[in-house]
Amino acid sequence: MHNPGLLDDLAWRGLVFQHTEGLADALGREPVTAYCGFDPTAPSLHVGNLVPVMGLLHLQRAGHRPVVLVGGGTGLIGDPSGKSVERQLNTPDVVATNVAAIREQLGQFLHFDGATGAVMRNNAEWLVGLGAIDFMRDIGKHFTISYMLQKESVKSRLEAGISYTEFSYMLLQAYDFLTLYRNDGVTLQVGGSDQWGNMTAGMELIHRVEGGDANVLTFPLVTTAAGTKFGKTEAGAVWLDPHRTSPYQFYQFWMKADDRDVSRFLRLFTLLAREEIEGLEESGAAHPERREAQRALAADVTRRVHGDAALRAAEEVSALLFGGGDATALSTEALAALAAEIPSASIARRGGLDTERIIEALTAAPTALFKSKGEARRMIQQGGLYFNGARFPAERQPIADGQLLHGRYILARKGSRNYVLLDASR
Repeated sequence: MHNPGLLDDLAWRGLVFQHTEGLADALGREPVTAYCGFDPTAPSLHVGNLVPVMGLLHLQRAGHRPVVLVGGGTGLIGDPSGKSVERQLNTPDVVATNVAAIREQLGQFLHFDGATGAVMRNNAEWLVGLGAIDFMRDIGKHFTISYMLQKESVKSRLEAGISYTEFSYMLLQAYDFLTLYRNDGVTLQVGGSDQWGNMTAGMELIHRVEGGDANVLTFPLVTTAAGTKFGKTEAGAVWLDPHRTSPYQFYQFWMKADDRDVSRFLRLFTLLAREEIEGLEESGAAHPERREAQRALAADVTRRVHGDAALRAAEEVSALLFGGGDATALSTEALAALAAEIPSASIARRGGLDTERIIEALTAAPTALFKSKGEARRMIQQGGLYFNGARFPAERQPIADGQLLHGRYILARKGSRNYVLLDASR
C-alpha cells in the first residue's frame, strides 16, 4: 500500500467533505497525480484559497504529484458555482497578469522538483484555440441537457437566469480533466464542495471517452463559528499578496481567530503534527487568555506565505502595539513594517533636530497626536508622551543621532496605544 492513512489524516484535519467511492483504494495502491484549478479573477490568491492549496500540499507530502491548473481560459468566462449573478468577464491581458502572479504564490507551498514535483498548467493552452464545432462534436455529445440541469451549480441559477456562457462552464471544466488525464496522467481532481457537479462531470467524460477511472475529492467551504464567511474582514478579503494585505495584517488576522475556530484552523492551515495540535488545544482550553494556539497558527501560516523575516517583523510590531513591547528593541524590518500600520511621516534633519521640531511634527497632519502645541506640552508635563521608549523631555533639547532608533527613527507614543513614527533619515 502506498499511503493508506492519507484519507484518514485529511479527514482528521477537516479537509474531506465528500469523495468518490474508489478514492481510498486509489490513494493506497500507487502514487496518484491530482489536480486543482484556480480561478485567475484577481492578481493574488486569498486565505480562502488556502484550503485546496493545503490539500495539494498534503497529497504531495504523502508521495502524490500535484498539478496546479490556472484557469487562463475558463477565467475568460467565469464559473457559476456559488454565484448568484453573472460575473464580469476579464480581458485576456488581465487574466494573463493574474495567472503569472498566482503561479508565483503557489510556489511558496509546493515544490516543483523530483518525482512528486508539482506541475503548472494553464488551460488557455488548449481552450483558447478550441473550435466550437470540434468541441460540440467531440465533447458536447457526451452530456444531455437533463444531466447538466441536475447539477447544483446550474439548478441554483435557473430562476435568476444563467447565460449559455456560464451554462457551458461545466463542459469546459470536464474537458480540462480529460486533457490533464491524457497529457499528465491525472486521475484525481480536488476542489471546493461547490465544485462537485463540475468535477464529477469530468470524471464521467474520462470514463466515456477513454474508458478510464478517475476520482474526485472535495474540501469543505469554511465558515467561522460566528457564521461569517472565512477570510472576510471589515477591510475586505485577506490576500497573500503583501502589497494588498501587509504581513502584519496577515499575521493579525490569524491572531484574532475566535477560540471556537482556532483548533479547526490549526488542522486546516498548518502542517503541525497531530500531537502538537492536540497539545495546543489542551493548553488553549486551560488558559485561553494566553492565546498560544492563535500564536502558533499565525506564526506557521505567516512564515509559509511571507517568510521568516516578515514573520519576525510582524511579531515585533504586534508585541509593541498590543503588548507594550520595548521600542528600542525593534529591528529595522519591524520599523519599516510599523510605518505602514501607524501614522508616519518624514522629518528633516537640516537646521538641527530638537524636541521642539518633534512637537511641531506631532501637531501636523498626518502625524498629529495633538490638536495644538499647548496640548502637547501639557501632556509632556504630565509625563504622558514617550520618545523612543523614554519620557519626552520637558525642556527643549537637541536630538543626537544616538537617540534615534537605528540612527533614523523617532517613535512617539501618547498614552498606552497611540503611536506615531517619524523618519529622520534626510
